[in-house]
Amino acid sequence: MENLIRENLSINIKVIDLLNDQIKMEAKASATYLAMASWCDQHGYDHSAKFFYAQSSEEREHMLKIFKYINDNGGMAYSPTVEGVSHDYESILDLYKTALQEEIKVSKSIQNIFLTCRKEKDVASELFLQWFVNEQQEEEQKMRHAVKIYDLHGEDVENLYAIDKRIAGV
Repeated sequence: MENLIRENLSINIKVIDLLNDQIKMEAKASATYLAMASWCDQHGYDHSAKFFYAQSSEEREHMLKIFKYINDNGGMAYSPTVEGVSHDYESILDLYKTALQEEIKVSKSIQNIFLTCRKEKDVASELFLQWFVNEQQEEEQKMRHAVKIYDLHGEDVENLYAIDKRIAGV
């Protein structure tokens, strides 16, 4: 029976597997941003903390969007286990550089799934993922901008807190 159901899916099985992997990645991103928000709270970077709490929520929304897409199209989405989330950062700049690296990984993963959709002629999933491709461009731009701000102004303590206020506009 399971094989019959899998054969009658409206989306490709390979794509479902990749999307389930993406769910794990989005869950880890959400947990990572939550840890970053906590680090910022503990170090007095109130605006960055607020920014990362919002980012954490946004990543969870991405995860749920993919989760629902799989289930709505006859597949089975799996609830992820999140492990390996760091809570330690050397500096606020290190934190933002780490966030940028994570966004780049997510972008590459989304692009890989998108191209797999194209190869497998899964048009519905390709169209679904177009939103994520655009979203990832925005996410990378936000993190690059924050890294540039901190890179330009250095690690002077007074500058760091002044820059934190600018992050609210990122």
